[in-house]
Amino acid sequence: MAAGGPGRSLYRTAPTRRLPPTLPGLEFAEVVRRRRMVRTFTDRPVERPVLDGVLDAGRRAPSAGFSQGTALVVLEGAAQTGPFWTLTAPPTAGTASGGRWDRLRHAPVVVVPLAHRQAYLDRYAEPDKAPLGLQREDAWSVPYWLVDTAFATMAILLAATDAGLGALFFSLGGGEAELLAHLGVPAGFEPIGAVALGWPADDDPRSPSLARGRRARAETVHYGRWSPPA
Repeated sequence: MAAGGPGRSLYRTAPTRRLPPTLPGLEFAEVVRRRRMVRTFTDRPVERPVLDGVLDAGRRAPSAGFSQGTALVVLEGAAQTGPFWTLTAPPTAGTASGGRWDRLRHAPVVVVPLAHRQAYLDRYAEPDKAPLGLQREDAWSVPYWLVDTAFATMAILLAATDAGLGALFFSLGGGEAELLAHLGVPAGFEPIGAVALGWPADDDPRSPSLARGRRARAETVHYGRWSPPA
């Protein structure tokens, strides 16, 4: 069960909505505080109702014009995740026992978030959006199909924490075209990376990068105008 006892779930909506049941959730502030990247998982599978609740959080992420141009390919179990690792692991990853990639390969679930650019171009060609002139890719100062897919991915990471799962977002080490062909993904969908999901192991080591410390608010947040930290 999710740590911390019952609370408001990130992906719980009004009772009239028909969504898969989920585990009791944490308070939102606690979810944000607890969220971290997990690289070591137990061999316990993720139950489908729990997984669906996490994925539904991604489905509720915002999208420009409600274009909803994000798709998620979900791989469960070694038979499905094995080819993913074979196709995408970087050449330098190796298979040394206990290494980062070796530990990560034990994740029972891998989610591949895909951005669909054409969904946005088509949406902004519709009558209510056409006056904005965003029917062409070069008219977008920021590629919102990538931004919105990142929003969906972050929602998944938070929902995973809320459900008591561990999660890691990571870049693909290569083989994107081969992976998409293997998964039967239609042309026009672009992966932004992948998310490993599972029940976190007790011996999951913290990233050594955390030793750098978190930047102070004064270094990050600028009220009114940019100002150097005091």
